[in-house]
Amino acid sequence: MTTLDKAPVDAPAPPTPAAPAPDTAPGARAPERKLKLGGITREDVFTVLGSLTGALGLEWVLYERVLPFSGALGFLLCWYLLFLTGYFVLGRLQWGALLVRERLVSVVTWSAGLLVLGLIADQIGYVASRGYQAAQHMNFFTESMERTASLSPITSGGALNAIVGSLEQLGLATLFAVPLGIAAAVFMSEIGGRMARPVRTLVEAMTALPSIVAGLFILGIVILTLGFDKSGFAASLALTVMMMPIVTRAAEVVIRLVPGTLREASYALGGSQWRTVWNVVLPTARRGLMTAVVLGMARAVGETSPVLLTSGFTSRLNGNPFEGHQISLPLYIWSYVKLPVDEMVARAFAAALTLMAVVLILFVTARMLGGRAAGELSRRQKRRIARAAAARPVPTASTPVAPVAASVRPAVATGEH
Repeated sequence: MTTLDKAPVDAPAPPTPAAPAPDTAPGARAPERKLKLGGITREDVFTVLGSLTGALGLEWVLYERVLPFSGALGFLLCWYLLFLTGYFVLGRLQWGALLVRERLVSVVTWSAGLLVLGLIADQIGYVASRGYQAAQHMNFFTESMERTASLSPITSGGALNAIVGSLEQLGLATLFAVPLGIAAAVFMSEIGGRMARPVRTLVEAMTALPSIVAGLFILGIVILTLGFDKSGFAASLALTVMMMPIVTRAAEVVIRLVPGTLREASYALGGSQWRTVWNVVLPTARRGLMTAVVLGMARAVGETSPVLLTSGFTSRLNGNPFEGHQISLPLYIWSYVKLPVDEMVARAFAAALTLMAVVLILFVTARMLGGRAAGELSRRQKRRIARAAAARPVPTASTPVAPVAASVRPAVATGEH
């Protein structure tokens, strides 16, 4: 027997191929991982803090020791400019030029947003501090000024008559302005023609119309010419003149944002232009239209000049806007804030705080009524889809696939068609 005929005793056995893992099998889906875009890192925080500290120190040296400057506003402005310069220099030492420019724009945007929030908080805090003396008593919201004099205690009288007058006048103005404004927007965006340009020009001119002109217009036409008395109804007409161009312009922009393919699909299904506008365009633009309405209401609720000329002044509660003088919150504030009595000034600031609360309620209500946009899933629907996707089994190479013939019954045998 030769050496070649003998098999080696200690020769290793050939390796057997390992079975593929379930998660690495062909056709298996890798687990999804969310990628976090942007965010704030530790380097970003330290860079901002270092820039702020260095700019503050350099600004103090320049203002106090070198330059003959003074004033808090100039100090803050120069500090901000030095902060941006320092942030750019420190960022350039760490990142590329493109990333530095991107983060510098982010810092400017964040600082602008914080500045706006700070100004709003400062205004609300100032009004609340001046009006808290009157607003803390419930009589301010449940009584009128009919039996209250200038030297009466703060626990006497309130702004109930002004609150009721503002709500009624704003409600009537919304009732008049919203249908007219949306109809004009639909005419300019959907119908067009030769009259669309003059109407658009007139609406743009009315947008910049001073509020006192609207009051003079209603005073001359409705009160002096037609012979109506000053009332809440006349004030609501003046507010309608102020609201309608705001609602029209905002509604036109929103309606133009509706995709043209939706209109084409409606026309392809045999819908007329009226049904397309009523059932497709307006429901799609519902949220934007609610925003347009809120913008108009926010413009009208704080107007003083039209109400001053058309509604008259009264210290008693008048719930009928079509008869008698009726006061509103802006007119209440304007009438009492100029009096040299601390209690009356406190009542005026409390009315201003109430006016802010009314505007906030209007915005929240419009947001709730607007709902979600057309085609947008609700949170419950999104959670249901996510649960269904998580419960669905992941297909692998070893998963048996049932034949189609075994899972489908023949239509002939079952009598189904």
